[in-house]
Amino acid sequence: MACSNLSGVAAAGIYSCVDGTGKRHTSDRPIPECLDREQRVLNKDGSQKQTLPPRMNAEERALADERAARKAQAEVAQKDAVRRDRNLMLRFADAAAHTKAREAALDDLRKAIANSAHHLSDLQAERKPLLAETEFYKGKRLPYKLRSKLEANEAQQAAQNDIIQNQKTEMSRVNALYDIELARLKRLWAGALPGSASSPE
Repeated sequence: MACSNLSGVAAAGIYSCVDGTGKRHTSDRPIPECLDREQRVLNKDGSQKQTLPPRMNAEERALADERAARKAQAEVAQKDAVRRDRNLMLRFADAAAHTKAREAALDDLRKAIANSAHHLSDLQAERKPLLAETEFYKGKRLPYKLRSKLEANEAQQAAQNDIIQNQKTEMSRVNALYDIELARLKRLWAGALPGSASSPE
């Protein structure tokens, strides 16, 4: 049966063409890249057997190219999803390992928040005597030095508050990422094939 198929291919001839980008193609069957143009069908000795007319017009070819591009992108995305899921299962054998990684990531953020909160507390303590000093200047213009110290203290407190808020936002983002990851892992641990559990059910 195999011999019959091979002789059928040989009898069909060798297809040759130059595609729209100027690249030459040769194949034992009609060439997809040249469906919008003529393809030469050659005998085994290189002599021309016949000419295959174009199958598609330019618009049809553009649509075919677009479909092929979408298919290729989907295949790449699927391979990436399989690789990501396999790597995920290698990193996290069980829920305990995933929880440990989450806590390690959050711990750095908690430390940064604690440091900023401590700095903020120091700044608030530094501000109290400055405010007390302003009592001596009620109804008068504050001296430049005192005013500068108050403004600098205020700016530093605002900066520390911003840092704390940013770290809290980052904690929420990290938790959300780990939640998505855990949901995917649960499906993989339950037997879902790598690449099939990449999006929530």
